[in-house]
Amino acid sequence: MDLEAIPGVGAKTAERLAELDDPERALREGDVAAIARAPGISAGRAARIARGAIRRDHDDPGGFLGTDRARELYRDALGLLQERTVTDYAARRLETIYPSATESRIEEVRAFASTATERDPDPAVLDALADVEPLDEPGDVRIRDRCLATGDAETYARAQEAIPEVSVELVDDARKLSELARGYATVIALDETFAGVELDGDVRVEPAALENPAEVVPERVLTFFARNRDSLRAAAEVAQLADIDVDCDLDALESGLEQLDDDGAVRGDEELDRLSTAVDDLDAAVSTAESVANDRLREAIEERDVTIEGADLLTLVERGAGVDSLLSRELADEYADAVAAARDHLVDALQLRDTESIARQAFPDDPTFPVERDENVVARLREELTAARDRRATRRKRELAGELADARPAAEELVDAALDLDVELAIARFAREFDCTMPTLSDEAGFRIEGGRSPLLDVPFEAVEPVEYGVDGVTLLSGVNSGGKTSTLDLVALVVILAHMGLPVPAEEARVGRLAELHYHAKTQGTLDAGAFESTLREFGGLVTGVGDERSDGGDGDESPAPARKLVLVDELESITEPGASAKIMAGILEALDERGATAVFVSHLAREIRAAADFDVQVDGIQAVGLEDGELRVNRSPVKGELARSTPELIVEKLAEDGEERSKAFYRRLLAKFE
Repeated sequence: MDLEAIPGVGAKTAERLAELDDPERALREGDVAAIARAPGISAGRAARIARGAIRRDHDDPGGFLGTDRARELYRDALGLLQERTVTDYAARRLETIYPSATESRIEEVRAFASTATERDPDPAVLDALADVEPLDEPGDVRIRDRCLATGDAETYARAQEAIPEVSVELVDDARKLSELARGYATVIALDETFAGVELDGDVRVEPAALENPAEVVPERVLTFFARNRDSLRAAAEVAQLADIDVDCDLDALESGLEQLDDDGAVRGDEELDRLSTAVDDLDAAVSTAESVANDRLREAIEERDVTIEGADLLTLVERGAGVDSLLSRELADEYADAVAAARDHLVDALQLRDTESIARQAFPDDPTFPVERDENVVARLREELTAARDRRATRRKRELAGELADARPAAEELVDAALDLDVELAIARFAREFDCTMPTLSDEAGFRIEGGRSPLLDVPFEAVEPVEYGVDGVTLLSGVNSGGKTSTLDLVALVVILAHMGLPVPAEEARVGRLAELHYHAKTQGTLDAGAFESTLREFGGLVTGVGDERSDGGDGDESPAPARKLVLVDELESITEPGASAKIMAGILEALDERGATAVFVSHLAREIRAAADFDVQVDGIQAVGLEDGELRVNRSPVKGELARSTPELIVEKLAEDGEERSKAFYRRLLAKFE
């Protein structure tokens, strides 16, 4: 796949995408989470890239939404879906679903949505999803106690790219390798030429190290799992609750996660814990052992009566002997017992095993008071314990990293499955909450909606009155003010947009003809000036001349051209200029659309005038006012085919003609006749 051929992807972005394990799959499937793993690609940008890749894959030219109002309704529809997501990822992923004129893309989403609507939005699953996030790739892992060494420049470059967490050094001979070993705890030589060379320090010759980064830097794997532990556990819970079929051993994954602390260090290993505690507590344990020895020796001295004859005392003084000699002569056994107690305490307190013999040398056999540690021995003990701890930690890190590295693909699949489930559940919740059904997409022009209710109205959805309406051709929609004409247009546009997104629509049943474009012109606020009026006419001029033009559906030349069907929805265009001129202009626009076999619905209060000015028999539908009740207008929200809607003034005059004062009824009947 030529990544730069995707809209919005330049050379630098293509390089970043190429670093993904399988960029073609991620782009083909619109996998926003996987795309966002590329360096420097945010979730928002990943969604845009995925959308561009999908369009390219389906040879979709875009441009279905032909006007600002159409695009606004798409954003409203998308917002309704996004409000029902739990994760930010799902909200972004939904942005890859857009209205399209390309049949293959629509059918792809319809298949996905049909499966999604069968999902059960279990509250427990939704709660678990709250902690699922796309996996984060730690980029701050740095290891300073080991390095890679090579004498080959090409290997040097490969090593820097493959394992950036450690330093890579160029060495010419074994002498320089030995020098490195004095500065690093571990040196890994990448050249076979160093095999068999005896060197001081921990120097390993591993020519295949670059193919096994987890063995060189197990911290990379461990940090990844430690940082993503909460998300992985939440995804596992989602998989279990929702019974998602994933190729991941959840018990083994949990066992691995349980062995990690927040920093990626291995925990739960008794031997490693023992050694770590011994290193940490060494100074305190030695000090306590000193106190044990001195306390016992002091007690022995206090309880012991020592008699020294004058000649002996004189001899000791002449020899320059001090208390040590006195202890050796008179309290040798007591001193030995005190030192033995100190040694036992040190060994027991630190739970020493292999280093017990070293620890016992920390207190000298020669009597002295007070008893003091041998700092050289303590330093040696610390080195041995630290080395044992580090060897154990490295071995456990490698073992656990090896297990988790093998599990990483399945872990990524697990999280991706949970995040994708959130997308499905959002569609399922949308379909259930708004009583949606999957519409029929046909090659016949026009649309038919039965029991449609708009979720965009500023009233509870349950209170929305269902609407039945269908149009095939060019139609004028009339109705009283606040009767629901604009809401009906919004409902039609919303159903058409959702149908071309491949999603269910808020209706009991719906049929929508396949379209190339949707043009919805919202109500103009106030009369336009000359420039704006001219611009509006130019816009409609381009629109009516484009309806019915042929376009090619395919890129291989085998597809026959198909008409570029457009649905045109217009709300009270008469406000652009004076009523008389508006009626003539709209009549002309409708004539042009009718000649091209277009489908259009124009909302207007000038239905009579437009019909009179048109050169063809314009279909007029009406949202009929049933009457006035306690001063409130009662309306049948479903347009009546072929009937011009009566206005509110006409209803009031009719009411007065029937219920007014007897002497005024003749006047009211005369006014009523003017409406005929």
